[in-house]
Amino acid sequence: MSRTFQLTSRQWLPRAPEEVFAYFSDAFNLENLTPPWLQFRVLTPAPIAMRTGTEIDYRLRLRGLPLQWRSRISDWTPPFRFVDDQITGPYRRWHHVHMFEAQECGTSVIDVVEYASIGGRLAQSLFLRRDLRGIFTYRQQRLADLFGADPDNPPQLSV
Repeated sequence: MSRTFQLTSRQWLPRAPEEVFAYFSDAFNLENLTPPWLQFRVLTPAPIAMRTGTEIDYRLRLRGLPLQWRSRISDWTPPFRFVDDQITGPYRRWHHVHMFEAQECGTSVIDVVEYASIGGRLAQSLFLRRDLRGIFTYRQQRLADLFGADPDNPPQLSV
């Protein structure tokens, strides 16, 4: 069995949870939050009705290799949280919990990803940690560009 790793991202945005959740409710916005080097595209035709059980297909290039990814929404609780799980794709396991917590004058966006890969610890140390840090740092910057940020409360990321 592969070892499971965890990524945690926390970012405060100066907007209401309903507004931030609405942005994440459009699966096509994931293209805007993903670094260009991944050439990430949503393949499922629009509109995508987001709810528990919805499946979404994506295409991306990871380290030059073309990949297909299918995820399923396993929990949909607007405007507080949703969970997507990889059905098929590059990981042995990908369980991504998205949480939106109301804070004073804004929202904390919290991502917790549990993942496992074919290469286990070796893949984690050689490239997964670095790749995921780059992907989520890019995502945090895009969210700050879209919604605003507080320089006294920078995003946090651990991989």
